[in-house]
Parts: sequence; C-alpha cells; structure tokens
Amino acid sequence: MKRNLLVSLLMGFALAGHAETENLRQITYDEAIHIALGESYTVKYYKEDMDATRYSYLYTKAQFKPLLNFDFFTPSWTESLTEISQADGLPVYNSTGSLQVGGNLNFTYVLPTGGNFALSSKMYWENYRTTLSQRDYEELERDQVYSRFALSFNQPIFTANKLKENMKVAELDYKKSTCYFTRIQMDIVYNVTESFYTVYKLAYEHKINQDRLVNSREAYRITKLKQETGNLPEGEMLIAEITVAQDEARVMESEGKLAAAKDQFKLLIGLDLKEEIDLKADMEFEAFIVDMQLAIDEALRNRMEIKEDNLDIELQAIEVKRAKREREFKGNISAYYDFTGLSTRGDGTVGQLVGSSFDNMRDRPANRGIALTVSYPLLDWGRAKNQVRREQVRLKQRELNLDNTKRTIEQEIREIVRSVYEAEKRYRINRRNQEVAIQSYRISQMRFENGDMTSQELSIEQERLSQVQLAYIDSYITYRLSVADLNRKTMYDFEHNRSFLPEKG
Repeated sequence: MKRNLLVSLLMGFALAGHAETENLRQITYDEAIHIALGESYTVKYYKEDMDATRYSYLYTKAQFKPLLNFDFFTPSWTESLTEISQADGLPVYNSTGSLQVGGNLNFTYVLPTGGNFALSSKMYWENYRTTLSQRDYEELERDQVYSRFALSFNQPIFTANKLKENMKVAELDYKKSTCYFTRIQMDIVYNVTESFYTVYKLAYEHKINQDRLVNSREAYRITKLKQETGNLPEGEMLIAEITVAQDEARVMESEGKLAAAKDQFKLLIGLDLKEEIDLKADMEFEAFIVDMQLAIDEALRNRMEIKEDNLDIELQAIEVKRAKREREFKGNISAYYDFTGLSTRGDGTVGQLVGSSFDNMRDRPANRGIALTVSYPLLDWGRAKNQVRREQVRLKQRELNLDNTKRTIEQEIREIVRSVYEAEKRYRINRRNQEVAIQSYRISQMRFENGDMTSQELSIEQERLSQVQLAYIDSYITYRLSVADLNRKTMYDFEHNRSFLPEKG
C-alpha cells in the first residue's frame, strides 16, 4: 500500500515537471522585439497619442469641405410679460405667449480662399397669443407660418488664409507625433535589448552558481573520503562544508533575482506575468565594420530629433506671422440676399398657412446687403511690436536648438562607434580568458583529487573561474548594447547595411 502511494507521488511529480517544461515559452531576441513593438504599454500608449493627433489633422482638413446642418425644434414654447410704451401715458403690460414648431437647414460651402458661401432656410409654424390688460384681459390669438431662404457670402481680405494656416499647423503637429512615435519605437527596441540581456546575464550567472554548487559538493564528497582515510587535516572538512553552504545561498539568491528580472521583462514587452519564459541568445556573432563618417551622415539624415526640431522651426515661423498680423491692414467682404414670408391669413390649416407665407414672400421685397470693412490699429503703445519680437526670439531659440542637436548627435555617434569597437575587442579577450580559466580549473580539480591542493585553494580557483565567466558574459552584453545603441542613434543597421526607415517613393 505504502509502496503504491510512493509510486503514485513520484509519477505525479514527474508529470508536473513535464507539464511545466511543455508550458515553458522559449523567446529569442528577435521575438522579444517583435512582441514589444506590438504589445508593450509604451508603444500602445504613444500609438493612441499619434492617432489622436492624426484625427485632429483630419478634423482640420475636413473644415475645407461643405457642411450641412439641420436643427429641429419641437416645440419651442414661451410665455412672458411684455412692456408696451404709450406716448400719452404710462406703459402697460400685456402677457404674450408663443408655441413654435419648425426647423433650420443650413448648407455652408467653404472656399479655398478662406471665405464661404452659405445657403440657409428657416420655416416654422407658430401659435401666437397676447392678453390685453387695458381691455379687461381680452385674449387675441392667431396661427402663422414664417419662411425664410437666404444666401450669404463672407470673405476676409488683405490677410492670411487662416483655414490653410490652421491645417498646416495640424499637419506639422501630426508629423511631429509620427517622428516621436518612431523615436519611442527605437527606444523600446533598446530597452528591450537591455532587459533581454539583463535576464540572460542573470540566467547565465544562475547557471554558474549551480555549477559552483555541483563542484563544491563534489569537492565535499572527495574531502569526506580523504577524511575517512585519515589523510586530511581537521579544518579541511569544515571549509568544504562552509563552501557548500555558501554556494547553496548563492544559488537561491541568483534564482530570486532571475525571477524578478523575468517579471520586469514580461511587463516591459507586454506578456502575461504568469507565463513561464526562457530566453535564448546566440553568443556568436560576425564582426562588422562601422565607418565613422557614414554613421554620422546616417544619424544626421535619419534622427527624429532633427526632424522634430525642423518642424518646431516651421511651427514657430507660423507664430511669427500670426504676431505680425496683429498690426497689419486687414478687411472683410460680406453680402447677403434673402426672401422672407409671413402668412397673413390669421387662421387656417397648416398647408393654407404655408401657401400664404410663400405668397407673402413673393409680394415682399427681398432683404439684401453688402459690406466692405477694413481695420488697422493706429496706436497700441508697442504691444504688437513686442509680441513679434518675442516670437522672433523663440524662433531663434528653435534654430539654436537645431544646431546644438546636430552637434550633440555627432558627438554621440563618435563615442558610440568607439565603444562598439572597444566592446568587441573586450569580448574576444574575455572569451579567450574563459577558455583558459576552464582548462586551469580542470587541472586544479585533478590536483585536488590527487591531494596536491587543499579545498580552500580549490575554492579560490572556483571563484576565479566564476569571475572570468561573469566578465565574459558582461563583455558580450556590453557589445550587444553598444550595437543596439548604435542602431538607435543612427537609425541604420550596420550589420546588414540597411536603414531602419522605409525608403521614400
């Protein structure tokens, strides 16, 4: 019975371990980048921000298109006290009431010049009542229909086309948001690279600590055998036990750090925190040549910061023009022509009242008018002039910022290219050092087994091997991060000789 229970428990643990291995997701560096660019919070957030700016641009662009509005009021009811003035006496107060049902239809066609033509119509049925206070509050009532059809024109002159100007501003803002989103994507790639190799380093360090524990346990086993034969000082066994305990603590500590780093990595790229992952990295790579001048040229051509600074200059130039308009000579032409009709029957069906309103519209002269207005500020005590100067100074600041950005980018690229070469050389050296350290430790193990080395000396050799292995993985990660930073700062892939930006046309 107990034997069957033990077998069942062992089978259960085995199946659980197998299921955990099956659920473990292997993620390569390229897969991590792909996931982050589609699922990370940062990319999603700034994608929404870019879409909001795009919709703002489309909204401004749509202002050049015709607009059709319809308003319907069902009903509009009012009752109020109205003061009636009298030439030969005190004013009297009559109560008036109105119940209206109708609507407005307006069609506006925006002109490319910034003006507009508008065609509008208004029609409503009204029940109108008044109570006469001087006639013992006699109530008078009638039904009527009001109709109006109007054509109007409005055109600013001697000034800039504000609609086109606003659309230009919206377009530049949208371009800025796309530039910033591209920059965010490149930053995400670098951050994912950094986090990916941080996790990989901790996993590598955890594996080193596990190997150290295996080696220290083996050394403890050999030390115990030597003690049993009586060929070992008393302190050697104690040193071996302490070494095993220290290595067990290192394994537990590195395991905790690895788990925390994996959670941070999953949060960064947008994975479920409960998902079990394992990262795979290729430790071998082909060296490539980075031409310093080409790197600088590509950075100055591709960097989003330069494009954003140029867009800021264009936006500020528009602000300068707007400030200058405060003192400019400007004008406006407006005109209208409308037909208005009011039914005069006093009662009847709605159809009869509408017909009466149209008859009155034909009989009544049309309303029309035209106006040309001009304006020029004569004296403002320097307000407009100072406003222009303020915007011009800000424009100069934008230009200085662009120049400084270019100089800073050139300095960054020089430093990054040097760091790539230095990191590659350091990696080659540390890889060779690791090979030598592994061979040296194997020799030390043989000497320890033969009794030519104490457990304390073997522990020192193990520590030296671990330090060399960590230096190796550090140099590899430094190289990978230097290359990722070079890609981010130049927007160019020197490993494959291609730009990260799509070709125009």
